[in-house]
Amino acid sequence: MTRSMTAFARQEEPTSQGNLTWEVRSVNHRYLETSLRLDERFRPLEMKIKKLFSKKLARGKVDASLRYKAPEQEQSTLNIDKKLAQSVIEHCDSLSLLTTRPAPVDMLRVMQWPGVLQADSLDQEALNQSVMTALDRVIEELIVTRETEGAALEEMIEQRCIEINQIIIDVRARMPEILEQHKKRLVERVADMQVTLDPERLEQEMVILAQKSDVAEELDRLQSHVNEVLNVLKRDEPTGRRLDFLMQELNREANTLGSKSINTDTTRYSVDLKVLIEQMREQIQNIE
Repeated sequence: MTRSMTAFARQEEPTSQGNLTWEVRSVNHRYLETSLRLDERFRPLEMKIKKLFSKKLARGKVDASLRYKAPEQEQSTLNIDKKLAQSVIEHCDSLSLLTTRPAPVDMLRVMQWPGVLQADSLDQEALNQSVMTALDRVIEELIVTRETEGAALEEMIEQRCIEINQIIIDVRARMPEILEQHKKRLVERVADMQVTLDPERLEQEMVILAQKSDVAEELDRLQSHVNEVLNVLKRDEPTGRRLDFLMQELNREANTLGSKSINTDTTRYSVDLKVLIEQMREQIQNIE
């Protein structure tokens, strides 16, 4: 299923240890890049959290933040890690000797040092488990949002493929008529110049022109690439890079079609093709 890389998800996890809130945003990116904002108490979980993101997602720039609110009764009963606080104070006193204008140690700043203040009776292991449970749910919600956005992108791309197929059909149907019109104009030009042209030579020139302006191979390749785009969209795997490559191939054939043009109609067809391909390419940048 096609997934967009642009999405947002939010999950709250109320527990006896406090309330947890995950918010995750993702945008398009060449690879998977995960940025985390965590409370210090959950910093040891960082690698585990990133591993879960890499297991569930293939591409995208992901910003994830975890907010934690301790229970009210726990917030009113705090435990001070006196050894850590003493160490912080001693280091502050040591640094004060390096200046002639030492400032007194601010005890509030000491209490704000990570780990100095701890809530009583928190089961950190249970809290960590709740963090990972909520994370798993928020990632699943993010994936659902990505798939919803991806379905809209898939529908748009399929519509553009239908329009490209129609152009291919139109060009195939028009080519004999275009060559005949070109032959007629050539004959009229020769007549205006009042020059006698050998019919056999005229036929040879027309054969050479037909060979130079033959776009059958380009149309076949365009058709093949369009079919591959439609097939790739149905794969149950990340498809963004493959689709981006196919856009390059489609654009190459559209340019060749334009370079072989001997008629304003085929030139217009080439321009229309490139517009449709560019519209798809812009949206494919958001596909995982």
